[in-house]
Amino acid sequence: MNRSASVVTVVLLALGGVSATYLLQRSSAPQISAERRLLDSRKLLDVLPAGYYDNQPLERPLALGEVTLRHSVLSGGYRAIRSGQTVAVLLRSRSEGYAGTLELLIAIDANGRLLGVKTLEQRETPGLGGYLGEWPNAWLQRFTGKSRNEPTDPGWALKKDQGQFDQIAGATITSRATLHAIHDALRYFDEHRERLLGAGP
Repeated sequence: MNRSASVVTVVLLALGGVSATYLLQRSSAPQISAERRLLDSRKLLDVLPAGYYDNQPLERPLALGEVTLRHSVLSGGYRAIRSGQTVAVLLRSRSEGYAGTLELLIAIDANGRLLGVKTLEQRETPGLGGYLGEWPNAWLQRFTGKSRNEPTDPGWALKKDQGQFDQIAGATITSRATLHAIHDALRYFDEHRERLLGAGP
Protein backbone atom coordinates (compact mmCIF):
# COMPACT_ATOMS: atom_id res chain seq x y z
CA MET A 1 0.00 0.00 0.00
CA ASN A 2 1.43 3.38 -0.95
CA ARG A 3 1.80 6.26 1.45
CA SER A 4 -1.18 8.34 0.23
CA ALA A 5 -3.50 5.32 0.54
CA SER A 6 -2.31 4.86 4.14
CA VAL A 7 -3.03 8.52 4.95
CA VAL A 8 -6.52 8.25 3.44
CA THR A 9 -7.17 5.07 5.44
CA VAL A 10 -6.07 6.74 8.71
CA VAL A 11 -8.21 9.82 7.97
CA LEU A 12 -11.25 7.64 7.19
CA LEU A 13 -10.76 5.64 10.38
CA ALA A 14 -10.43 8.85 12.41
CA LEU A 15 -13.60 10.28 10.84
CA GLY A 16 -15.43 7.02 11.51
CA GLY A 17 -14.34 7.08 15.15
CA VAL A 18 -15.38 10.72 15.61
CA SER A 19 -18.74 10.05 13.95
CA ALA A 20 -19.39 6.98 16.11
CA THR A 21 -18.49 8.93 19.27
CA TYR A 22 -20.75 11.80 18.24
CA LEU A 23 -23.68 9.47 17.50
CA LEU A 24 -23.18 7.63 20.81
CA GLN A 25 -23.17 10.92 22.73
CA ARG A 26 -26.29 12.14 20.92
CA SER A 27 -28.16 8.91 21.56
CA SER A 28 -27.23 8.74 25.27
CA ALA A 29 -27.68 12.48 26.04
CA PRO A 30 -31.41 12.22 26.86
CA GLN A 31 -30.77 9.32 29.24
CA ILE A 32 -27.89 11.16 30.94
CA SER A 33 -30.04 14.28 31.21
CA ALA A 34 -32.93 12.29 32.72
CA GLU A 35 -30.62 10.60 35.22
CA ARG A 36 -29.12 13.98 36.19
CA ARG A 37 -32.63 15.39 36.75
CA LEU A 38 -33.53 12.37 38.87
CA LEU A 39 -30.37 12.80 40.95
CA ASP A 40 -31.07 16.53 41.41
CA SER A 41 -34.64 15.68 42.31
CA ARG A 42 -33.57 13.18 44.98
CA LYS A 43 -31.03 15.62 46.37
CA LEU A 44 -33.63 18.37 46.71
CA LEU A 45 -36.63 16.31 47.64
CA ASP A 46 -35.14 14.32 50.49
CA VAL A 47 -36.58 17.14 52.59
CA LEU A 48 -39.98 15.44 52.07
CA PRO A 49 -40.92 12.14 53.74
CA ALA A 50 -40.65 9.07 51.52
CA GLY A 51 -43.90 8.24 49.73
CA TYR A 52 -45.37 11.65 50.52
CA TYR A 53 -46.00 12.60 46.87
CA ASP A 54 -46.53 10.88 43.53
CA ASN A 55 -45.60 13.61 41.06
CA GLN A 56 -42.29 15.15 40.00
CA PRO A 57 -42.34 18.41 42.02
CA LEU A 58 -39.38 19.94 40.19
CA GLU A 59 -41.42 19.76 36.99
CA ARG A 60 -44.20 21.85 38.62
CA PRO A 61 -42.45 25.12 39.48
CA LEU A 62 -44.50 27.89 41.03
CA ALA A 63 -44.50 31.23 39.20
CA LEU A 64 -43.37 33.33 42.16
CA GLY A 65 -40.69 35.54 40.70
CA GLU A 66 -38.56 37.22 43.38
CA VAL A 67 -40.61 37.88 46.50
CA THR A 68 -38.97 40.08 49.12
CA LEU A 69 -40.08 39.26 52.66
CA ARG A 70 -39.10 40.79 56.02
CA HIS A 71 -35.80 38.96 56.42
CA SER A 72 -35.42 36.92 53.24
CA VAL A 73 -36.23 36.59 49.55
CA LEU A 74 -38.23 33.77 47.97
CA SER A 75 -36.79 32.84 44.60
CA GLY A 76 -39.10 30.02 43.56
CA GLY A 77 -41.04 27.02 44.66
CA TYR A 78 -42.63 23.71 43.75
CA ARG A 79 -45.79 21.74 44.46
CA ALA A 80 -45.71 18.16 45.75
CA ILE A 81 -48.89 16.36 44.75
CA ARG A 82 -50.45 13.05 45.78
CA SER A 83 -53.59 11.64 44.11
CA GLY A 84 -54.22 14.97 42.39
CA GLN A 85 -54.08 17.08 45.58
CA THR A 86 -51.26 19.40 46.62
CA VAL A 87 -49.83 17.95 49.83
CA ALA A 88 -46.82 20.24 50.22
CA VAL A 89 -45.19 23.35 48.87
CA LEU A 90 -41.42 23.72 48.69
CA LEU A 91 -40.10 27.28 48.79
CA ARG A 92 -36.57 28.35 47.88
CA SER A 93 -35.46 31.06 50.27
CA ARG A 94 -32.36 33.28 50.43
CA SER A 95 -31.13 35.28 53.40
CA GLU A 96 -27.85 36.79 54.50
CA GLY A 97 -25.81 34.76 56.96
CA TYR A 98 -22.52 35.66 58.60
CA ALA A 99 -20.29 35.02 55.59
CA GLY A 100 -22.70 35.34 52.68
CA THR A 101 -25.94 34.14 51.21
CA LEU A 102 -27.81 31.22 52.74
CA GLU A 103 -30.13 29.36 50.39
CA LEU A 104 -32.71 27.07 51.95
CA LEU A 105 -35.39 24.72 50.64
CA ILE A 106 -38.36 24.91 53.00
CA ALA A 107 -41.10 22.25 52.78
CA ILE A 108 -44.53 23.14 54.19
CA ASP A 109 -47.53 20.81 54.26
CA ALA A 110 -51.02 21.83 53.11
CA ASN A 111 -51.97 22.72 56.71
CA GLY A 112 -49.09 25.17 57.07
CA ARG A 113 -46.80 22.96 59.16
CA LEU A 114 -43.11 22.67 58.44
CA LEU A 115 -42.11 19.30 56.99
CA GLY A 116 -38.42 20.02 56.74
CA VAL A 117 -35.65 22.43 55.81
CA LYS A 118 -32.52 21.75 53.80
CA THR A 119 -29.57 24.03 53.12
CA LEU A 120 -28.88 24.27 49.39
CA GLU A 121 -26.02 26.76 49.60
CA GLN A 122 -23.99 28.38 52.38
CA ARG A 123 -20.57 29.96 52.88
CA GLU A 124 -20.50 30.00 56.65
CA THR A 125 -17.44 29.31 58.79
CA PRO A 126 -16.53 25.59 58.82
CA GLY A 127 -17.08 24.06 62.26
CA LEU A 128 -19.47 26.86 63.25
CA GLY A 129 -22.20 28.16 60.93
CA GLY A 130 -20.96 25.78 58.23
CA TYR A 131 -22.66 23.01 60.22
CA LEU A 132 -25.89 24.27 58.65
CA GLY A 133 -24.86 22.65 55.36
CA GLU A 134 -24.76 19.11 56.76
CA TRP A 135 -27.57 16.72 55.83
CA PRO A 136 -29.40 15.42 57.74
CA ASN A 137 -29.18 18.32 60.16
CA ALA A 138 -30.32 17.91 63.77
CA TRP A 139 -30.56 21.66 64.37
CA LEU A 140 -32.85 22.22 61.36
CA GLN A 141 -34.98 19.22 62.36
CA ARG A 142 -36.00 21.09 65.53
CA PHE A 143 -38.27 23.25 63.38
CA THR A 144 -40.22 20.30 61.93
CA GLY A 145 -43.90 20.48 62.86
CA LYS A 146 -43.81 24.21 63.64
CA SER A 147 -46.15 26.66 61.93
CA ARG A 148 -46.51 30.41 61.52
CA ASN A 149 -48.29 30.79 64.86
CA GLU A 150 -46.83 27.85 66.73
CA PRO A 151 -44.90 29.25 68.43
CA THR A 152 -46.32 32.76 68.41
CA ASP A 153 -44.37 35.57 66.70
CA PRO A 154 -42.29 36.43 69.82
CA GLY A 155 -41.36 32.75 70.14
CA TRP A 156 -39.88 32.72 66.63
CA ALA A 157 -36.53 33.95 67.90
CA LEU A 158 -33.39 32.58 69.49
CA LYS A 159 -33.43 32.08 73.26
CA LYS A 160 -30.82 34.83 73.58
CA ASP A 161 -33.42 37.10 71.87
CA GLN A 162 -36.16 35.92 74.28
CA GLY A 163 -37.48 33.34 71.84
CA GLN A 164 -37.89 29.56 71.96
CA PHE A 165 -35.03 28.26 69.84
CA ASP A 166 -31.45 27.33 70.65
CA GLN A 167 -28.78 28.58 68.29
CA ILE A 168 -25.99 26.71 66.55
CA ALA A 169 -23.04 27.00 68.94
CA GLY A 170 -20.83 29.94 67.95
CA ALA A 171 -23.07 30.92 65.03
CA THR A 172 -25.62 33.44 66.25
CA ILE A 173 -25.93 35.37 62.98
CA THR A 174 -26.30 32.19 60.92
CA SER A 175 -28.88 30.78 63.33
CA ARG A 176 -30.87 34.01 63.42
CA ALA A 177 -30.88 34.38 59.61
CA THR A 178 -32.05 30.79 59.16
CA LEU A 179 -34.77 31.03 61.79
CA HIS A 180 -36.10 34.29 60.33
CA ALA A 181 -36.10 32.83 56.79
CA ILE A 182 -38.11 29.81 57.96
CA HIS A 183 -40.64 32.01 59.78
CA ASP A 184 -40.87 34.31 56.72
CA ALA A 185 -41.67 31.29 54.50
CA LEU A 186 -44.33 30.00 56.91
CA ARG A 187 -45.89 33.46 57.10
CA TYR A 188 -45.87 33.80 53.30
CA PHE A 189 -47.44 30.37 52.91
CA ASP A 190 -50.17 31.24 55.41
CA GLU A 191 -50.97 34.52 53.64
CA HIS A 192 -50.98 32.96 50.12
CA ARG A 193 -52.15 29.45 50.93
CA GLU A 194 -54.84 29.06 48.27
CA ARG A 195 -52.67 30.30 45.44
CA LEU A 196 -49.67 28.20 46.52
CA LEU A 197 -51.78 25.06 46.85
CA GLY A 198 -53.42 25.71 43.48
CA ALA A 199 -56.87 26.10 45.05
CA GLY A 200 -57.43 29.74 44.15
CA PRO A 201 -56.45 32.58 41.82
